[in-house]
Amino acid sequence: MRWYERVIAAHTAVTDEVSHYEHMQSDRHFVWQEDGSNNLKGGNALAEQVITGTTDLFTKREFDPWFDEIQQAFDAQCLAWSHSSTQYEEETGFIHHEWEWEALDGTD
Repeated sequence: MRWYERVIAAHTAVTDEVSHYEHMQSDRHFVWQEDGSNNLKGGNALAEQVITGTTDLFTKREFDPWFDEIQQAFDAQCLAWSHSSTQYEEETGFIHHEWEWEALDGTD
């Protein structure tokens, strides 16, 4: 499975309120994006490619169940992840959670 298929599957296991790069006109949604790679080289060649990225949950629900559900979905798709921050955005009223993840690019 390609890295982006794993990432998409994790998000859509929680909701279809998900976008790649762009915010949605919704009070509750995920935005994900890739931002680099963490590759393993061996024998002067690329041995394994791991794509890095972030997922942001924008919600107006306190203690939103999607917080736990996305983490479980990351685990189910074998994504390495960490919850990196939570902020309250006064201008918009959103609670903004951010995760960093890594996805192995493979064809298994």
